[in-house]
Amino acid sequence: MNKILMFPGQGSQKKGMGAELFSEFSDELSVADEILGYSMQTLCLEDPKEELNLTQFTQPALYVVNALSYFKWKSDGNSSDVSAMIGHSLGEYDALMAAGVFDFSTGVRLVQERGRLMSLASGGGMAAVIGLAADEIQSALSAAGIDSIDVANFNSPEQTVISGPQDDIPKVVDVLKSAGAKRVLPLPVSAAFHSRYMKSASEEFRGFLNTFEFKAPAVPVVANATATAYPTDPKSIKDILAKQIAAPVRWTEIITDLLSAHPEPECEWLELGPNAVLAGLLKRIRAAKQ
Repeated sequence: MNKILMFPGQGSQKKGMGAELFSEFSDELSVADEILGYSMQTLCLEDPKEELNLTQFTQPALYVVNALSYFKWKSDGNSSDVSAMIGHSLGEYDALMAAGVFDFSTGVRLVQERGRLMSLASGGGMAAVIGLAADEIQSALSAAGIDSIDVANFNSPEQTVISGPQDDIPKVVDVLKSAGAKRVLPLPVSAAFHSRYMKSASEEFRGFLNTFEFKAPAVPVVANATATAYPTDPKSIKDILAKQIAAPVRWTEIITDLLSAHPEPECEWLELGPNAVLAGLLKRIRAAKQ
């Protein structure tokens, strides 16, 4: 049976994650700790300084726990027949690592810098819009004369995340509810991720990416920013990864296309990470497709 592996991103973190993995993969944990300069196990299991939900800590923590989940899955003899790998935002780094584009330690360095740059952005906010299609969101905002808000995540037909200046997020709640949204939920973030407001971070990160050597993916990895498989050219991979920070996550399109290309029940979908967030989105997208 073919398999598609999914790796979650920010929002999936939780205190206690990785508890069943850290002792088994102590060597990898030591590598991460040395690069990061702090104990990943302490952060994830105890979070004594309440840093787990801060972007600069969340991203390395999720990358490591996702990676260890993959290593565990692989060590159990499940590494064959993988048709594709995908990751939501930060999770895309685990997909690329698992596909052999870079090794585990390089991934730690990449997400550490990515998290640092994204944490420096301030004054932005995000909100999840439930029950209103993305095109309807954009039409409602346009009709209200609001042009400062971008669509950040096309998560499912029923869930879209918007991103923009923090002061503008509350202004759109009534607009979107009047247009038919069931709920508009502000998210606990400090910046407008996956929007035009992250272009500075994107450009700086591009220079950092260029200091590393990448390889062609051994397994197809579908990119958030393009909803197509990453090319084999390392330079193009870096360009897309840099773009990803300021580009929307086209998750619905990615899943819909993969469902068409790999019909069930011949294909098994597996989420490797601390929660089942992506499995929930898959269920909703599958139901809408049917």
